Amino acid sequence: MIIHDISLTVTPKLPTWPGDPKVELERVEKIEDGANANVSRLAIGVHTGTHVDAPFHFLSDGTTIETLPLDVLIGTVQVVDLGDAADLITADVLKSADLIHGVTRVLFKTRNSQFWARGETEFQTGFVGISADGAEFLVKQGIQLVGIDYLSIAPFKQSKPTHQILLNAKIVVLEGVNLSQIKAGVYQLVCLPLKLGGSDGAPARTVLIEQ
Repeated sequence: MIIHDISLTVTPKLPTWPGDPKVELERVEKIEDGANANVSRLAIGVHTGTHVDAPFHFLSDGTTIETLPLDVLIGTVQVVDLGDAADLITADVLKSADLIHGVTRVLFKTRNSQFWARGETEFQTGFVGISADGAEFLVKQGIQLVGIDYLSIAPFKQSKPTHQILLNAKIVVLEGVNLSQIKAGVYQLVCLPLKLGGSDGAPARTVLIEQ
């Protein structure tokens, strides 16, 4: 069994969505200064790094992160490598993406993964996202969880349509996974967002298990 950690490391250098809080991670108690133990303080937005969106993120009456079903967040997942060609994941792109019949969880590897491989620390506006008709295609396919290798499942400045379609259909949205070292194929996904009461999202330690 091989465990692939596809979570982004949370540090103050991690890029965040424009307007979202920057990561603050600091030691407030230091052994070298005479403290009994090292103690750190963390301040981040709930959509920092590898994270899960709850329906409440884009739906005023949507459910919040602590209510998401664990049996969707854990289980068989297909990683689909779309290569460098697609700038937008449309329904037409998905029709030719060789999705396995009956798959309910899918992660899309795109040219976005190169940002993480290069260690980019600035937010990239030209990332690949899923179009509204692509989201509708996934709903019709019976997808229960969809993930992508940048900080939004939807294209920059086109957030609402894609998110609303997916979240209205109760599809779990996983964003900010690092697939730069992952090959296309079938894995076991373990994605556990922090159990934040009433929140529209939460960071999640996320791994793929390869048998």
